[in-house]
Amino acid sequence: METVVFYVFAALALAGGLMVISFKNPVSSALSLVLTLFSTAVLFVLLLAHFVAVIQILVYAGAIMILFLFTVMFLNLKSEALKFESKHLGFKVSALLVILLFVGYFASLGFKKGLFLSNTSVSEMEGFGTVQGVGTTLFLDYLLPFELTSILILVAIIGVVVIAKKRSN
Repeated sequence: METVVFYVFAALALAGGLMVISFKNPVSSALSLVLTLFSTAVLFVLLLAHFVAVIQILVYAGAIMILFLFTVMFLNLKSEALKFESKHLGFKVSALLVILLFVGYFASLGFKKGLFLSNTSVSEMEGFGTVQGVGTTLFLDYLLPFELTSILILVAIIGVVVIAKKRSN
């Protein structure tokens, strides 16, 4: 049963990700991203990382997506700003495929290496997906990237406010 649930929600996550980049309307793309984030949360539940799944829904599908939607609506994009530029489309698609090929190759090497490192599953690791495990990892190992991400989000919000202020004047 877990295998069926995994494949269904993995397919939903992939479909949501493809819809994010295929829609021209940014609000539709943001709602597709919510589908992707919820599907990813279900995959975290399958890994027995319930805390990470709840945080995925509350923080990303909730707060961050509301921030994205407010930013998009605050910009008030016109339909001509959303037109797709098809110039050099063949080159862009081929470059994207080459990049995806390299990423897939190196990811497969990493997965093969990771499989031989230990025989324990992810859910059997000490503190995986618990409040203590996430807090320890976040605030000891990844404190600088965590803080830099919050500064990046703040700078993006200020940039949107400046752009919108210039447009209104």
